Amino acid sequence: MTPQRLKDLIASGESLDLEFKGEGKAPLADRELVEAVVCLANRPGDGPGWVLVGVEDDGAVTGARSRHAGSGIDPHRVQALIANRTRPSLTCRVEGVQVEEKTVLIVEVPASRTPVGTAEGLYLRRAMGGRGKPECLPFHFHEMQSHQAGRGMLDYSTLALPDARWEDLDPLEFERYRRSIRESRGQGDAALLDLPDAELAKALGAVEANHGVRAIRVLGLLLFGREEALRRLIGTHEVAFQVLSGTQVELNDFFRWPLMRVMDELLSRFRARNREEEVVAGMVRVGVPDYPERAFREGVANALIHRDYTRLGAVHVQWHADRIEVSSPGGFPEGVRLDNLLVTSPRPRNPLLADAFKRAGVVERTARGIDTIFYEQLRNGRPAPSYEQSRETDVVLVLPGGRADLGFVRLVAEEDRAGRTLGLDELLLLSVLWQGPQVAPMEGARLIQKPETEARAVLRRLVGAGLVETRGGRREERYRLSGTVSRRLRGEVAYGQEQGIELLQQEQVVREFIQTHGKITRAQVAVLCQLTSSQARHFLSRLVEKGVLVRQGIRRGTFYVLASKTMDMSKTNLDMSKKPE
Repeated sequence: MTPQRLKDLIASGESLDLEFKGEGKAPLADRELVEAVVCLANRPGDGPGWVLVGVEDDGAVTGARSRHAGSGIDPHRVQALIANRTRPSLTCRVEGVQVEEKTVLIVEVPASRTPVGTAEGLYLRRAMGGRGKPECLPFHFHEMQSHQAGRGMLDYSTLALPDARWEDLDPLEFERYRRSIRESRGQGDAALLDLPDAELAKALGAVEANHGVRAIRVLGLLLFGREEALRRLIGTHEVAFQVLSGTQVELNDFFRWPLMRVMDELLSRFRARNREEEVVAGMVRVGVPDYPERAFREGVANALIHRDYTRLGAVHVQWHADRIEVSSPGGFPEGVRLDNLLVTSPRPRNPLLADAFKRAGVVERTARGIDTIFYEQLRNGRPAPSYEQSRETDVVLVLPGGRADLGFVRLVAEEDRAGRTLGLDELLLLSVLWQGPQVAPMEGARLIQKPETEARAVLRRLVGAGLVETRGGRREERYRLSGTVSRRLRGEVAYGQEQGIELLQQEQVVREFIQTHGKITRAQVAVLCQLTSSQARHFLSRLVEKGVLVRQGIRRGTFYVLASKTMDMSKTNLDMSKKPE
């Protein structure tokens, strides 16, 4: 830890990963230090955390007091203290750093995969308190289960329920599961179809059994349980379907049914409300729904599979006038973030439940349901789905609705008919290029959540397909929709107006540069206007032809200056219908 990095940490203020412990008024007891470390070890996330001793709550540096006679502060003894008084033993990095002529004791705390307590049996966790600030709160047993499930250490759906009996399972739900396999068009596991109920439950891991059924697991009740048994034994399970118009609630239904029945009910209500229009692509009519059914199905299934069943609260499906929101109790599992949703490996919170949904054919067997949600939204001319409203306690998926971009739908359909099916990366970039003028490779990498080299490769594939064109040199390389695609999507008139406005802006930039510096070269035009070398030559030739500029010099010494006579701006507008000689 460098002094500058320490200053930056202090300036950022307390967070879930950072706690200040001042000693300005009184020394920090060993017990308080150990409790602060335990609290930080039991925090969400997987990065390092820090306890800064000698920093007050307001960020003022008062310095850490001497803890050991004769040595002031011995980091190794503090490290040993923490290891000896935590269960399981925590190994922390401890050091003292000088800042503002005072020593700050820094304890770097790793995030623990298992709950950590003090030697006296006290368990604390780091979380946002009721005042919206990070605090150390009691760490209850059900929260420990949630903590371990989020880190992939515990599958809650495998837990046996001592009070559950075979009679709590409904034979009709076993048949519903088989029907889902039959209707999945080969996506489900057909080997399960001919199994008796008990054998089917054993094959899915829904029960503990050797020869006979010994215990019913949470998974068994979630898939096949009777409504009364679910209410009695899994009180956290609940699903809500709400139709909202502004602040008015038009429909507000709650279900405590087994999950396959819930999926059937939600899909039935979705289909009843989901409208569709058509667009003609060549000789083919393409249906464009308000919301793609595959995206909705995957979003709801993910909410049911990955929810934290140790937390109170319902899975909410809310139908608004311009969007559908699907929220699920429990934050993202460990390692899943907004900036890696599309590329991180699958991390189901309840793996056995996720497998049961795949074998029923309800969700993608590739475990890339989020890709499906994004792909279906984009190919149907909608904005990309959003998880931006997600918090530590909830995952929230927003499917934007509104009027579809039929021009974009037609483009995707025509490319598909021509044998050039666009993948998710291509759709993400094309969708953004349609909304905005240009994209740089670095921005493209952020959009597809992959390295810049891969983003550049995708953009160049689009250039090769004639969908995108490049602007600027290697260092200032940017991409935009090709003229052909822009005309197909926006129409000839709109495209011509857009090009005319851009050329006028570029001309003004060149004029101002020459007025300041006296002359301009082709290379300078390429950088200023973000053009390739050949585009810059073409552009300058037009300005010379119209009498705006005069070319001087030869070969590598060529440069351009403003024409001596005053030009009427109305006469310098560039005619795109003419080509330079």
